[in-house]
Amino acid sequence: MAQLFFRYGAMNSGKSIEILKVAHNYEEQHKKVLICTSGLDDREGVGYIASRVGLKRTAVPIFAETDILSLVQAGNEDIACLLVDEAQFLQKHHVLELTKIVDQLNIPVMTFGLKNDFRNELFEGSKYLLLYADKIEEMKTICWFCNKKAVMNLRFNDGQPVYAGEQILIGGNEQYYPVCRKHYFDPPKATD
Repeated sequence: MAQLFFRYGAMNSGKSIEILKVAHNYEEQHKKVLICTSGLDDREGVGYIASRVGLKRTAVPIFAETDILSLVQAGNEDIACLLVDEAQFLQKHHVLELTKIVDQLNIPVMTFGLKNDFRNELFEGSKYLLLYADKIEEMKTICWFCNKKAVMNLRFNDGQPVYAGEQILIGGNEQYYPVCRKHYFDPPKATD
């Protein structure tokens, strides 16, 4: 029976490398996967999933107007699994389409993304995945400043923590650190 999975974690928890690993495992068994990612994430170019360890591959970009259900139905009947990276950027209608892919087409869907933003608020995609996913799993990493588990993402600008502003600002280690609760509220003054 197909299920909707949401695997979330702070920045640097290995989400992108995990999705690439899952894709490899399916493909090694000659099973077709459809890999998607947010069209907003352009760090490596739109339509690419890239891990910090250097692995990279193409993916179908998802934009606000993308109908994921139609995408899967359009000649992809033999898909063994749908994999979605940067799932925090999905909109509610996307998540509902994912539930239909699972429930009507019997195709498992695995999504990977952040749970909360730098303001410590849920992303829209994460909110609805937390509500609708059959299985939810946290991917763990450690705080940038200590050895505690990182549960938040801290945005920096010119070495100073940022707690307000636009929710979406695409970036990596140059702008965001995975942090524990203590260091979210009281980060060390120097960021290097």
